[in-house]
Amino acid sequence: MTLKFPNLSRSYDSALKRVRFSAYDGVFEVPFFVEVDALAVMTSPPASTEAGYLSAFDKAREAIQDVACRVYRGRKTMYVLTSSDFG
Repeated sequence: MTLKFPNLSRSYDSALKRVRFSAYDGVFEVPFFVEVDALAVMTSPPASTEAGYLSAFDKAREAIQDVACRVYRGRKTMYVLTSSDFG
C-alpha cells in the first residue's frame, strides 16, 4: 500500500528535537518524525528555532514525504527520519 499524506499538520517536539507529522497506510496512521539536524541543513541559514524548524519542514515537505515513502517498510510504532536518510 502507498502512503498518503492528507493531514498537513505538523508539530515540534522540543524535548526530542524533532518535527512530527503523519502519513496513512490505508486507514492506519503512521507517525513520522524528522530530526532537527536534518531540517537544519535544508535551510540557509540553518534553522535553529521552533519557528525555523517548522518553516524548514513546510518548505521541504515534498522531499520529506518522498523520503518517508522510501523508508517505509510497513506499520511500526513510528519512523524517525535523520539527516542520513536525505543523503
